[in-house]
Amino acid sequence: MRGILKIFGGNSNPALLQSICDILDVAPGKALVSSFSDGEVRVEIHENVRGKDVYLLQSTCHPINRNVVELLVLIDAVKRASASRINVVIPYYGYGRKDQKDRPRVPITAKLIADLLSVAGA
Repeated sequence: MRGILKIFGGNSNPALLQSICDILDVAPGKALVSSFSDGEVRVEIHENVRGKDVYLLQSTCHPINRNVVELLVLIDAVKRASASRINVVIPYYGYGRKDQKDRPRVPITAKLIADLLSVAGA
């Protein structure tokens, strides 16, 4: 598997990322996932992903909105770095409990998040 795939993660679960990489005998991808001084998400991919299968691991747990935005920015970063395929692994899918309308005038948030991930390039 070495060289064929790259696995990156946001800040939601670095221990899980390391465990998965250990099992697969691959190193976690080199990336900076942090914040600018105003709190905006900052992502820099520090290795070549051109033509590679890229896996992004990020739970959308607390802080849920921050983790969702980190994932969206990670997707955009590897897409713009010309990854061949982008695969998103979400061990915990926040907003998943709103997968259907149970009352009038309420959003279907699970669908909204899925649409955002798709539009971002996942």
